[in-house]
Amino acid sequence: MADEPLVLGIETSCDETGVGIVRGHTLLADAVASSVDEHARFGGVVPEVASRAHLEAMVPTIRRALKEAGVAASDLDGIAVTAGPGLAGALLVGVSAAKVYAYALGKPLYGVNHLASHICVDQLEHGALPEPTMALLVSGGHSSLLLAPDITGDVRPLGATIDDAAGEAFDKVARVLGLGFPGGPAIDRVAREGDRAAIRFPRGLTGGRDPLYDFSFSGLKTAVARWIESKRREGENVPVADVAASFQEAVADVLTRKAIRACKDNGVDHLMIGGGVAANSRLRSLAQERCDDAGIVLRVPRPKLCTDNGAMVAALGAEMVARNRPSSTWDLPADSSLLVTDVSVPGHTHTHDHDHVHELSKDNLYSS
Repeated sequence: MADEPLVLGIETSCDETGVGIVRGHTLLADAVASSVDEHARFGGVVPEVASRAHLEAMVPTIRRALKEAGVAASDLDGIAVTAGPGLAGALLVGVSAAKVYAYALGKPLYGVNHLASHICVDQLEHGALPEPTMALLVSGGHSSLLLAPDITGDVRPLGATIDDAAGEAFDKVARVLGLGFPGGPAIDRVAREGDRAAIRFPRGLTGGRDPLYDFSFSGLKTAVARWIESKRREGENVPVADVAASFQEAVADVLTRKAIRACKDNGVDHLMIGGGVAANSRLRSLAQERCDDAGIVLRVPRPKLCTDNGAMVAALGAEMVARNRPSSTWDLPADSSLLVTDVSVPGHTHTHDHDHVHELSKDNLYSS
């Protein structure tokens, strides 16, 4: 509907320059410029390279999104941007760009949380989120279980990774297996030819006295590396497909087991899975099996919306506008360690801020 908020979202927390445009719960454009190929030879994301890539891609990607959506920048009701968490330099590029566009267009600015955006993107796929929502977010930087009674202002962490995130473990195991970077898609592809029951790798933090909802994948990663090293020392061939499938099964087992437990313990009858690792085929299938057995409705966005993108930021921004949440001030920071409980970084009303900056600009102009 035309009266639903039209919002542009900018995402630059890591190596993806994402620009999305959303009207209400409808996705109009999802433009992404990735610098993953530039990082591949290093075996991981290099912050300085990512920041430079964002600088080069920002304006062309915004123009592409506006063209794809068939709207003019002046039509927008707001500009949303990932304020954190993420790589400090990369975040700063996105926040700076959002400020420039918001000020030039006279539109409200919304600095939002990367993790909350990963939850909100599901609205573009399956409609309004139930409240509360239980979310399992898994990517290269985080593995989190979150309860969200209000996606625009009340997100409660139940559990998180205490060491390596799931996506990070995928990258490291892929490197040991010689599968390249990024590791997630490579392992998922190779694992389809393997036996997931071939090797019983450890399941971290699943003992009776372990934290119910926290995750640990460092021990699993080490166990896989040692298993491979022992085979190579003995002169045996490493069954790459079986190792990939067995490792992937261990990760999916722990993630889904804890997510189902969190839903039952908190009386939530649905589960949303997001983040880059949510694109993993085994995680999706095992989550569906276990949700069906437990009578829980599973919501997982299509793979493209699970990875970092501007659409998820625009989705949360549109929800902020629709619920009349306060916009951000012009001194909005890029916070690399922004807590998930800080869904947005609000401030005074945008109109007053804009007028104030405008007056300062006039004063400077006339006094020069």
